[in-house]
Amino acid sequence: MIITKTPFRISFAGGGSDVPAFYEEHGGCVLSTTINKYIFITIHPYFHNNQTLLKYSQNELVNSIDEIQHSIFHCVLKDMGIHGVEIGSTADVPSGTGLGSSSTFTVGLLHSLYSYQGKFASKEKLAREACMVELEKLNKPIGKQDQYAAAYGGLKFYRFNQDGSVSVEPILMKSSVKKELEENLVMYYTGVTHDATEILKEQSSNSKQQDKVENLKKMCGLAESMRESLNKNDISRFGEYLHEGWMLKKELASSITNSSFDEIYQKALQNGAVGGKLLGAGGGGFFLFYCPKEKQEALTNALGLRKFDFAFENDGASIVYIGDKYWD
Repeated sequence: MIITKTPFRISFAGGGSDVPAFYEEHGGCVLSTTINKYIFITIHPYFHNNQTLLKYSQNELVNSIDEIQHSIFHCVLKDMGIHGVEIGSTADVPSGTGLGSSSTFTVGLLHSLYSYQGKFASKEKLAREACMVELEKLNKPIGKQDQYAAAYGGLKFYRFNQDGSVSVEPILMKSSVKKELEENLVMYYTGVTHDATEILKEQSSNSKQQDKVENLKKMCGLAESMRESLNKNDISRFGEYLHEGWMLKKELASSITNSSFDEIYQKALQNGAVGGKLLGAGGGGFFLFYCPKEKQEALTNALGLRKFDFAFENDGASIVYIGDKYWD
């Protein structure tokens, strides 16, 4: 048996600029970190070696790869020619919550299958191939930040170049300042899950409109400013950057926010938060706020939402366990 774990991410600034429709014209960038919440994937030979068993939110037992309904499982297993296995997926966080679950799953699945074949796959290879699966083969209207974050892990700045390549730059901070940043960030679950596809379709189509282009350019500028500040161990404006980014992001697509979410955000600002955002494409999932640690209890009481504890993680895609190889 092989077990892999792949982290979810929270994005601070630049989201939306990682979509091909934008970065192929203007280049894009994102600042994000992975957190200690994961997707775990297990794989081992199935007892009936002429069948494949898949366990995720539902079970699929198939005689042929062509019968698989799950689009990512179908695409990756067919491409790699792997059959006669049992694969299970377990996540710390449900899908549709803005933490990049689909891409995290794709990276983890690729990692598991390469390991199963006894092949090493670098973080760059995992990220690049996950992007190829989702953007090119499955034509999903998404960007590249989630795949790279899941593969590389840590607090990093990603630059999406016009030629399609991606540059990965770690943020170099004193551990004490990084810990302070972590402690001043707080997440709350809105109770609403969503399919980001429609939001991202609208956002992608809007990315050609001049006002939306200008918004995305400003969001990239905020990501650059965040990177510069963090590399100088300065988190004094971090909450303000989050707020500015959220104000810009709300204008990218009509369903990113609504009156209920706007009310939550305003209440947060009135009770200690300096800035924040809905994570991912928007439309539900988690709110992230920058709020000094001493004010977080009052914020939690005011919002009445479920607080979701997390910590930064640095490993990215990793192998938890490799058992004896007892198959041919």
